Amino acid sequence: MALADLGWDDYFAGHFEQLKDGDLIPARVAEEHRNSYRVLTVNGLLSARVSGRFRHEACGYSEFPAVGDWVAIRLRPQEGKATIHHVLPRKGKFSRAAVLAGKTEEQVLAANVDTAFLVSGLDHDFNLRRIERYVTIAWDSGAGPVVVLNKSDLCEDVDAIVEQVETTVLGVSVCAISATESEGIDRLTPFLTPGTTIAFLGSSGVGKSTIINRLLGEERLKTSAVRQSDSKGVHTTTRRELLPLPTGAIVIDTPGMREIQIWSEASGMDRSFGDIDALALGCRFSDCSHLTEPGCAIQQAIADGDLDAKRFQGYQKLQKELHYLRIRQDQKAHRREVKEWHKKISRTLKEREKMRDKGVY
Repeated sequence: MALADLGWDDYFAGHFEQLKDGDLIPARVAEEHRNSYRVLTVNGLLSARVSGRFRHEACGYSEFPAVGDWVAIRLRPQEGKATIHHVLPRKGKFSRAAVLAGKTEEQVLAANVDTAFLVSGLDHDFNLRRIERYVTIAWDSGAGPVVVLNKSDLCEDVDAIVEQVETTVLGVSVCAISATESEGIDRLTPFLTPGTTIAFLGSSGVGKSTIINRLLGEERLKTSAVRQSDSKGVHTTTRRELLPLPTGAIVIDTPGMREIQIWSEASGMDRSFGDIDALALGCRFSDCSHLTEPGCAIQQAIADGDLDAKRFQGYQKLQKELHYLRIRQDQKAHRREVKEWHKKISRTLKEREKMRDKGVY
């Protein structure tokens, strides 16, 4: 398998050349485990760990390799394994806020994703607000979102639901399919071009693994039936995994997430809720809270039926999350600055000790 088949391009090649180390070779992270990784190279799949120096210098979990990352590795031929020394700069990353080791940190779910298939079931799992949230996070990741409405065989009026979603996530492709019946799968084909990376995201039980099995042409990933009473699924997929498709595209399967805490910049909100921001420009007061002020264009749009009140409530909820996220990010930036300062002091002291040992002073 050539590097280009794994998504390698001039962007990553340019950053790899800057390392100027002939012993290193490029690889792409295919699986992430607790203390190890499996990486894809031109010669196949290898088990790998990060170097001690990498672990020591990393300032947070988000700096460690994630599935989809391109890394620079050094082979350990005698063991048939490799050591990861660098993570190449990412084109983008699909992240969420998570509590790791008692602190709210950025958790990178997948890196260098070109297209995000946001899968929702046309059963009890269907939730417009959750779709909005996923689309917002996808825009921030640098990936193009595509909403995949699975289980069309269980829905009485598919066209009406598709129209509802399309008017909610403006400018985003919406594909209705039935993976179990193998209906509509060809609607995903235009996105599966060679070298393109697609991440599948959605709740447990929406059928992500079943869809991927259809695209692979074999039952490689384990699947489970959902609970009939509420369509909730079990966590059949327990890890993120990168898989090459026969079409030449690469897919990343992820465990189901019923709720995903946003780790986002304002750009995703701008693209997902541009209509609400445009309405806000028409408010009488520039600092309008859009609650009880006279001349509020948003409240008027809700009263006139031009804006769904639930959509606006979802917008407010995400804005509130972003506000608290920025506070946590500022605290993290401060911790990072303190850590870098301590590193600098430590290096200075070591240099002085070396000079003193040489008798310079």
